[in-house]
This record gives sequence, C-alpha cells and structure tokens, in this order.
Amino acid sequence: MASPEKRKRVVAIVAAFGWLGGAAVTQWWPTADDWPYTRELLILKLVFAVLSLALAIAGSRSSGSASQKDSRLGNWIGAWLNAAPWLLALAIALTAWEIITAQLEWLPRPFFAPPQALIGVFGDDFPRLASSVAHSFGLLAYGYVIGALTGFVVGVSIGWSKAVGYWLHPILRLIGPLPAVAWLPLAFFFFPSSFSASVFLIALATAFPVVVLTWSGVASVSPAYYDVARTLGARPAFLIFRVAIPAALPSVFVGLFMGLSASFAVLIVAEMMGVKAGLGWYLQWAQGWAAYSNMYAALLVMALMCSGLITLLFRVRDRLLAWQKGLLKW
Repeated sequence: MASPEKRKRVVAIVAAFGWLGGAAVTQWWPTADDWPYTRELLILKLVFAVLSLALAIAGSRSSGSASQKDSRLGNWIGAWLNAAPWLLALAIALTAWEIITAQLEWLPRPFFAPPQALIGVFGDDFPRLASSVAHSFGLLAYGYVIGALTGFVVGVSIGWSKAVGYWLHPILRLIGPLPAVAWLPLAFFFFPSSFSASVFLIALATAFPVVVLTWSGVASVSPAYYDVARTLGARPAFLIFRVAIPAALPSVFVGLFMGLSASFAVLIVAEMMGVKAGLGWYLQWAQGWAAYSNMYAALLVMALMCSGLITLLFRVRDRLLAWQKGLLKW
C-alpha cells in the first residue's frame, strides 16, 4: 500500500497533467470571441503545471533524506504537497470555466466573464484596484484595532467586576445583537466624515463578539487558580493580568475571529454608502458600469484579503498560546 507521501506526489503529478491539459485547451481550442490576455492565461497554466511537477520532484527527494525531511525546507514542501489536491481541483475548475464562457459561451455576457477577462482587470485596472485595497485595509485596520481593544477591556471588566457587569450587561444585551449597519444613518449624522463614521461602525461590529467571548473566558476561569495565586500573596492586579487574562485568551481569540468576519462585512457596506474609495466603492462602481469582470476581480481580492488576515491571526494565536498546547486540543 502506498504511503501518504507517495499518494501526495502522485496527486501533484496528476495536477501537473491537469494544468497541461488546460493549457492545451487554451492553445488549440479557439474561443468564440477574440478575448485579450489569452496568452497570459496560457502562461499562467504552464507556470502552475511546472509548480505541480516541481513539488512532486522535491517531495520525492525530501522523503529520501531524514535530515532534509526534518528541515524547514522539507516542512515547507510537505505543506505545499498537502495542497496538491487543490491544485488539481483548481486546474479542472479553471478549464471548465474557460470552456463554458470563452469557447462555448453557454453563459450570457457580460454577466459571466471568462478567466481572461479577470486577468485583463488585474493588468489594465491594477492602479485603481490596488488603491481600493489599500484604502479598505487602512479603514479596516483602524476600526478593527479600536473595536478589538475596546471589546477586550470591556469584556475583562464585565467578567472580573460584578459592579461593572451590573451596569454594562443590560446595555450590551440591548445594543450588541443589533447589526452594526443599522446604525449607519446615525453614524453619518454624528461623525464629521464618512471615514470616521465607517471606523465607528467597523469598531462596533468587532467589539460585540470580543466583549462576549472575553467576558465568558474571564468568568469561566477556575477559582482554584485564584486561590493558589492568593495563597502566594498575589494582588488583584496580578490576578487580572497574570491569571484571568492568560487563561481567557483562547476565548478572546475566538471573539477576534468572529469580529474580523463581522468587521469585513460592515467595511464593504460602509464603503458602498459613503466612502469615496475602497473595495466596496469599487464594487458599486463596477456594478454601475456593468463591468462584471471588474466586480469578480474585486470579489476575488476581497476573499484573498480576508483569508490572509485570518491566517495571520491564526499565526498570532499560535505564537501567544504556545504555552497552552498541553492544555488545549489544537
């Protein structure tokens, strides 16, 4: 029976042939219309074919040497080999998409664009798209950081102090479940600019899940931890910063993940309503001009941006909670 590493290398080789087959379709099956950037699509498929084949070759070499297998390069190659099935699925999906839209035109234009059109957007409209990404990232960073810090402080306060919880808990139950976009008219009325109003809405969407999960994490800390610390002479500040908060960090990060998803949704809505730049504005502009390929390109960028931020947050969590690996199920 083949080992898992060998099966992964076989899948990588099959993925290479899948990309080569897709390149053959692009090269020798004429399109129904003269789509630009077809040559660039062909080059992209050939690059992925070479990448898949290189992963298979590198995986076979790294598995033959124990020293290389334990190295960082071996771990990196192994991580990419785990993605070999996705490389194969992507080759099949991209080729099917091209055949349905560019070669056969089974889907109506301009609502469904071929992959060549998306490459054209990144080639021709890159400055405007990059500017929108930069603006959205800055707006998201401001709102998310403010909301996360505020939610963390409020959540720790409610979980630690019954007096604070008495006054803030009813307000939290009243305001928290409401969608942040419901406050859009009031935000644009009270804040001096659309940027500051958008920051407030993003912070509000981020703060609620962070507050709830931080509060839950602090409140669920075992009393035995506090008893041991008090026996050793710990003061309240030590109990908060060295006992309650570290023990509640797993719940805090769950709230941060939920807040990131909520803030991203509010970001797009806020940029559609009042901000003069950003991915939300770019989507609205593309829809108004019936530039659906631009809209799909923006959606792809948004998905990659959100996925990258979630991956970064996972890395931060793994580094900060490395000391809890023996206590948690990772």
